[in-house]
Amino acid sequence: MHLTKKAKTGTVLVTVFLSGASVFCLFPILMALMNSFKTKSEIFTNILALPAHFNFDNYVRSFNKMKYFTSFFNTLAIVVIGILGIVVFSAMAGWILCRTKTRLSSFVFGLFVFSMLIPFNAVMIPLYRVAKILHFSNKIYGMGSIYVGLGVSMAIFMYHGFVKGIPYEIEESAYIDGCSKAQMFFKIVLPLLGPITATISIMNVLWMWNDFLLPLIILATPQKYTLLLSTNMLFGQYTSDWPAILSGLILTVIPVILLYALLQKNILKGVVDGALKG
Repeated sequence: MHLTKKAKTGTVLVTVFLSGASVFCLFPILMALMNSFKTKSEIFTNILALPAHFNFDNYVRSFNKMKYFTSFFNTLAIVVIGILGIVVFSAMAGWILCRTKTRLSSFVFGLFVFSMLIPFNAVMIPLYRVAKILHFSNKIYGMGSIYVGLGVSMAIFMYHGFVKGIPYEIEESAYIDGCSKAQMFFKIVLPLLGPITATISIMNVLWMWNDFLLPLIILATPQKYTLLLSTNMLFGQYTSDWPAILSGLILTVIPVILLYALLQKNILKGVVDGALKG
């Protein structure tokens, strides 16, 4: 079927707009990548110019100053703890709150939704005090646990909407066959929540991996720093090693970019399925 002239014009305009938006979003990353290969004098001479030659010494210097492997595995451990906690707890809570039709379940679900409206800045100081009382300060597992507490509200809201699209007859059949609640959740419900789980996981991975403020508050020693905190150490009080800073930022975002590239199809499928079923 041939497109009309009006439809073709609309398609061209949308393409131009999206191309411009893509350039706008990618420009800072491209600038950081380009300048990460320059010397400091080249950066201050012309930040928009291409590097005279590709200087990989900046990456070696950043890698050593950041203690990259230590910071990477700290970040990875925090993200794994946070994602596992958010997915398991939120999936269970979203499923139970959706299937339980009582005033109490509606009230509890409303509390989770209401907590999404509270900005982080409003709870930052109380959260720090609670973390010290629970001995979560400067602990990797403590950092991951705090992310679980902060991330479950949105995840429960998304799981709750997705569960509505799952036929209840499936669970009734499993119950008749003798499944316990735990077996029903892990063997039947959780696999059906795969698309929305992929979406929730990648959203929270990006949030945790790129978060700076919360680790700055909770983590006190360089041995426990995340990648972004280690990159921040490259800033000096009176001067900053900008080539090392930019190369450090590139080293920090590479794992997330690779993860997104590998899981892109699953992420898009999860977003579409979640929008249709939720």
